[in-house]
Amino acid sequence: TNLALSDNPTIGVTDADLQISLTDRATKPVAYYRAEIRKRLRTEYPEIKLFFMAADIVSQILNFGLPAPINVQIAGSKRLDNFELAKKIAARMKQIPGAVDVYVHQVMNTPELDIIVDRDRAAALGMTERDVASNVLVSLASSQQTAPNFWLNPTNGVQYAINVQTPTSGMASLDAVMGTPVVSAGATASGNVSAMQMLSGVATVSRRTGIGVISHRDVQPVFDVYANVQDRDLGGVARDVDKIIKEFEPSYPKGTTIALRGQVASMRTSYEGLAYGLAFAVLLVYLLMVVNFQSWLDPLIIVTALPGALAGIVWALFATQTTLSVPSLMGAIMSIGVATANSILIVTFANERRQAGLSAHDAALEAGYTRLRPVLMTAFAMIIGMFPMALGFGEGGEQNAPLGRAVIGGLLAATLATLFIVPIAYSALQGRVPVRRAGDALDTELAA
Repeated sequence: TNLALSDNPTIGVTDADLQISLTDRATKPVAYYRAEIRKRLRTEYPEIKLFFMAADIVSQILNFGLPAPINVQIAGSKRLDNFELAKKIAARMKQIPGAVDVYVHQVMNTPELDIIVDRDRAAALGMTERDVASNVLVSLASSQQTAPNFWLNPTNGVQYAINVQTPTSGMASLDAVMGTPVVSAGATASGNVSAMQMLSGVATVSRRTGIGVISHRDVQPVFDVYANVQDRDLGGVARDVDKIIKEFEPSYPKGTTIALRGQVASMRTSYEGLAYGLAFAVLLVYLLMVVNFQSWLDPLIIVTALPGALAGIVWALFATQTTLSVPSLMGAIMSIGVATANSILIVTFANERRQAGLSAHDAALEAGYTRLRPVLMTAFAMIIGMFPMALGFGEGGEQNAPLGRAVIGGLLAATLATLFIVPIAYSALQGRVPVRRAGDALDTELAA
C-alpha cells in the first residue's frame, strides 16, 4: 500500500519499486552500478521502462521531491496536444549525450473498467449509486478511504490500521468483479443480509482506456518529462534541454507554457547566489582592509593574489575531472579567505620595513623571505586537513570531495601568488609613493 511513499512516481499495478543496497564487496562508485544495471536490463528486458530515483536525502531535497533532477513541465489546458508535445520533447531529449532515464510521467492509455449503475433498478432495490460505488471501492481498494478503522494495541500503545479488501486473486476476471456483493448503507447498519445484491444485478461493466495519473500546477494540468544524468554534468545536459525547448517553442499549442524545474532550477539559483556571494566577499574584504590600512593601495596589492587562487581552483577541478558544484564554490570562498590572510602578512611586514628606511623593492624582498615560514605553515595546514576530504573515501565522500579539491588547488596557486606576485606588485606600486615615517611629523614641528 503506497501510504508512506506518497510522492512515489509509480502510478499503477504495472509499476514497482526496487530498493538496492550495496554490500561491503562493492568497491566501485554507485554511478558505476547504476550504469551497469541500465545497460543489462535494457538489453535483456527492452520492453520495460526503467529509471532511477534519488536515493539519498540530499538529492531528494535538491530535486524538491521529484524523481529526477531534470523536469520539463508542460502546462496548458489542451491535454492531448500537450501530451503529443511531451512525447516529442522526450524523444529529442533521449538523443542528448549524458541524458538517461528519459520518460513522460503521465500515461494516457491506462486500461479501465467503466461501471455504469442502473439507477432505476438500484433505487427499486433500496440502493443509491453512492452505495454501489462504496462497495466496489472497498472491494478493490480497501476500506481505508471510505471507512478508516484502527486498532490500539494495549501492550505498546501503537495504532494499527484495519482494512477490509477482496484479495487480488479473487478479482482476476471480469466475472469475478461482477460478482462483488453490493448492499445499501441502511441494510448494513441494520444487519439485513437479505438485501445484498451482486454488482451484475445493478450495473454493467465495459472496458476502456483513460488517463492513469492527472497532475496539476497552479490549477493548470501539466505533463512532466523527467530525465536523469550519467557520465556528464547536470549543467551541460540542462543547456541542451534548453535548446530543445526553444526549438519546439514555435509549435506550442495556444496557452501552453514550458518550464524547466527540478534540481536544475535550484542549481542555477544557487550558482547565481554563490557567484554574487564570491564577488561580494572579495569587495567586502577589500573595503574592510581599506578601513584598517587607511589606504586604497595596500588592499589592492593584497588582492592581487586572488586571481592566482581562482586559477588554481579551476586547474584542480580540471585535473581531477570534477565538475563545478556548490561544494566547490564554497571551497573557492574558503581558499580566498586564507589567501587574503597570507597576503596581509606580506604587505604588513613590508610596510614596517619600509617605514624603517628600506626601499619598496628591498622591503618586499625581505617580507617575502621573512614571512615564508608563516605563509607555508598556514597554507599547508589547510591543505593537509582537506586532503582526506579531497580523496572522497567513505560513504557519501564523493559529495564533499569537490570542496576539498577546490581548497587544495586554490591554496597551492594562491601561496605561489602570495610569495611572488604580491611582492612584485608591492615593489612596483609602492615604489612610486613616497613613504611617510613615524618621525617625519615630529621633525617638521621641531624645524618650524
